[in-house]
Parts: sequence; C-alpha cells; structure tokens
Amino acid sequence: MLSLFLKYKEGVMKKYLEVYDYLKRDIVEGVYKSGDKLPSKRILADKFNVSTITVEHAYELLLEEGYVESIEKKGYFVLYKTGDFHFNGVTPLNKITFESSYYSSQINESNISCDLYSRTVRNVLTNYGEEIMVKSPSFGHIILRTAISNYLLRSRHIKVLPDQILIGAGAEYLYGLIIRVFGVDDIYGIESPGYRRIKEVYEKDGAKTQELLLGKDGIQSSELWKSDAKILHITPYRSYPTGVSASAGKKREYIKWAEEKDAILIEDDFESEFNTIGKSFETLYSMDTKGNVIYVNSFTRTVAPSVRMAYMLIPAKLIGLFEEKIGFYSCPVATLEQLTVATLLNNGDFERHINRVRRKQQKDKKRSK
Repeated sequence: MLSLFLKYKEGVMKKYLEVYDYLKRDIVEGVYKSGDKLPSKRILADKFNVSTITVEHAYELLLEEGYVESIEKKGYFVLYKTGDFHFNGVTPLNKITFESSYYSSQINESNISCDLYSRTVRNVLTNYGEEIMVKSPSFGHIILRTAISNYLLRSRHIKVLPDQILIGAGAEYLYGLIIRVFGVDDIYGIESPGYRRIKEVYEKDGAKTQELLLGKDGIQSSELWKSDAKILHITPYRSYPTGVSASAGKKREYIKWAEEKDAILIEDDFESEFNTIGKSFETLYSMDTKGNVIYVNSFTRTVAPSVRMAYMLIPAKLIGLFEEKIGFYSCPVATLEQLTVATLLNNGDFERHINRVRRKQQKDKKRSK
C-alpha cells in the first residue's frame, strides 16, 4: 500500500511540473507575451487531464519565480518580458524589506543535528579506515565530487561532471581562487548593497570592484549595461542584506549580458536549498549554454557553521584555465570531513534534513499569514 501511495505521489509531482514546464517554455519563447492572459486552471486541467489543484500548484511556482502575476477575479497574466531587459523604473531600496539575520552563523534548525553528524563520522571511520589519512587531490576527493554531482542532478536539475567540481574551505576561500584564476586587471562587479565580505575579499587580493545598485528584482538594468565589469558576482536567490531575489527575466538578462560582454558570472547560491516553494529555484548555471557561469555554494548553512566546506562548479571550457592557474594548490578540507559530507549526500540524510527544514518553514509561513 505504501509503495502504491508513493507511486501516486510521484505521479502527481511530475504532473504539476509538467504543467509548469509547458507554461514556462511558452512564456520564454514568446508564445505568451508580457501582459497576455494565460489559460484558466480549468482549461489546463482538461488539457493535461489533472485536477485544478495540480494546475494551481504549477501557477504558484511561476508566481514565485516571477514569470506571471495573479490578478484577483481576472486570472494569471505574463509578467516576464522576452528580450526587454532595459528596465527604466526603479524601486527605492528603502521600500525593500531588509533581512538582517540572513547570514547568521548561529547554530539553528537549518543545521544537521550533532547526533546525525557524529554518527556519520563514526561510519566513515569504520568504512574507510586508513583512507581518511590520505591527502585529498587538489580539486577535492573524487567521492565527494561525485556525490555532489549526483545530488545536484537529482535535486537541482544541474548537470555537471565530477571533474568540473572544486572543493574549498568555505565560499570566501573560493572567491580568492577566482581572483587567482582571472587576475586583478579586470573589474569585478558586485551588488550594492551587498554582503560586505565579497567586496573585502576581492579588494584585499588587489582586485578593483564596481558597486552596482540593486532594484526590486536584481541589479538595475541601467547599472548593469553601463558597467565596465568583466566578472560579475551576484546572489540571485536572495541578496544580503536586502533580501532581493532575481526574477526570471533578470536571470536571463544576466545571461544575455555575460554573452554580449564576453564576461563571467559568479553565481553565489548560498542558502537556496531552504526555499519554501516546493521546487528548487532555477539556477543561472543550469540556464547557461555558453559556459559563462561559475556556481558557488556552501555546506556551512546546511550542515553546520563549523563545516568550512564549499564547492564551485566550473564550466567545461574553463577547466584548463583553472588547472593551469590553481591546479597546484592543495585542497584545504580534511579528507575525513569530505567523506563525511559525501556519506550524508549518498545515503539521503542530507536531503531528508533539507526537506524537514523546508516543511517546518512552510508551516511557519502559513501561520504568519
């Protein structure tokens, strides 16, 4: 009976994502243009042979990602503008809700329990024995890089080979490696206001930074297109301290900007695992087809503040450059710690933890309304 229920639940999940993908594709390709009214829930329910609740869930995802807007008693309308990236109107930042606790390093519900982590460490000591004493390859242990590759594919729909993954001692360490790869001759664009450590790391290592003002859905278009930056560091999921998230249109604008300027985007995806929409946010890395996006994420928030471990996804065309510039660096993360996180990813404990936190946050969100 349980297996039948799980198959039914999996089928329902696939259905609403099928509706979501169908609508998003038509919006992005211009079948439905900005301002167009989209089909009613009943029409789509009949088309896909699903319930109106399933269609409603698909629309909720599109609403959260900024593709559509809902007008009471009228329906859903396209918000996304294909190719129209030069936004003139600007929302003053004093009207944006600030989230001062975003980068808190306190141990909280988003961290894996000490019992689970210590139990996993014991299992690694038993299963790997003396292998934990062996020095890790410069880009990180292949077991961890393979575990991250598999996890990203099944949970984030990101396709990346283990050889394109680099392990470092926290996100700030990876920022420093980026400078060593690309040098200090080019300008590094950063969000303003933004997480101050990003600016500090780049400037401490001799890079020139240019602050680009945020609007309501990301860097203002006028700021972006006049910028002299060749490397742009952005936090599309949720920028600190403003809490601003990049809309679907803004993400595609970033991609277009990088292509036209022959520039590099650093996508800093900190904490995105804890979104509450029931589906992972679309990443710039997965949208990119030209190899212009480097993706950075960390286990500091999802596992524990003491676990100074982050990873970087490198486009295939840049692997040779990274190996040439920083391939001689030693991986600063202990093999024991790498194998512990790999085990959490491989046995499902990491994803179960993420899902528990999401469910609690969803409940808290409903109570607060």
